[in-house]
Amino acid sequence: MNMQNTTETSGFAGRWVSYREEIKVLDATIRDGGLMNDSKFDDRTVKAVYDACVEAGIDYMEIGYKASKKVFARDRFGAWRFCDEADIRRIVGDNPSALKISVMADAEKTDYHNDILPKEQSVIDMVRVATYIHQIPTALDMIKDANDKGYETCVNLMSVSNVLERELDMALEMISTCEAKAICLVDSFGALYSEQIDYLMDKYLRYAKASGKEVGVHMHNNLQLGFSNTIQGIVKGANFLDATIGGLGRGAGNCPMELLLRFLHNPKYNVRPVLKCLQEAIEPMREELGWGFSVPYMLTGFMNRHPRSAIAWNDSPEKDDLVAFYDKIIVDEEA
Repeated sequence: MNMQNTTETSGFAGRWVSYREEIKVLDATIRDGGLMNDSKFDDRTVKAVYDACVEAGIDYMEIGYKASKKVFARDRFGAWRFCDEADIRRIVGDNPSALKISVMADAEKTDYHNDILPKEQSVIDMVRVATYIHQIPTALDMIKDANDKGYETCVNLMSVSNVLERELDMALEMISTCEAKAICLVDSFGALYSEQIDYLMDKYLRYAKASGKEVGVHMHNNLQLGFSNTIQGIVKGANFLDATIGGLGRGAGNCPMELLLRFLHNPKYNVRPVLKCLQEAIEPMREELGWGFSVPYMLTGFMNRHPRSAIAWNDSPEKDDLVAFYDKIIVDEEA
């Protein structure tokens, strides 16, 4: 090998064994995983995830939703659908660690004026607003409200795989003017491939960088691409990364935290506490909650649709009849 080739190879290798200090990792285990059990995690499980995040050097833990009690009944959903201050403090106290606490507030499902307290009264650090494209005016008001109260903010624009190009451009132009520090590219249905991630990241970065914002990625695993699409987002310039321990999340789940931390090469991250939490707190729930790759989730990913039909099928007596589910969703699509 000549010197030129050696130099080129060394430079290429360097890009994969170095790390970007500006990258931040957010753990969404309890928040996204709560979609599989109505947010009914016991305190021991939430504390195990919190302790793992602290010990692993993870930057943010999204501990749940700030959902409206007028929309979600308290007797049906667990504490982590609402994230009242007393419940969070029962787990984290005053949170003396470097880990920041995040909550997700869904547009049109959050009584944000009343339920999101001023920052000086809360242990929460960041409010992430999740919005569909038709809810953006509400989302922008939510971002302003949270920002004015002293929180870091982020916008998660959902279901972009079903959004028309012109509408997505208009949405990103509107979002780029708000107070949020980051805009998150969300593959809600686990339907996107790397080429689409490339294209969308270029678009998001164009709007975000012009207004001084970062871009994040939140990937689902319907096609077993959650991790690889997260990597693709990193390569393109995403600096806010979502993952969950064991991939726990709605339906097929998310990019697994234990994979992501090892990929990042940053010595501040320690995967051992994550593996301990996975072994002791997360994996014992797998049979009951049933997240992770399955053929019904794969098929909804292929069809670019919400996995609710696959979730229902996996809970039905017909769950082992994969051909019947295939026939059903193909018929629904053609109808």
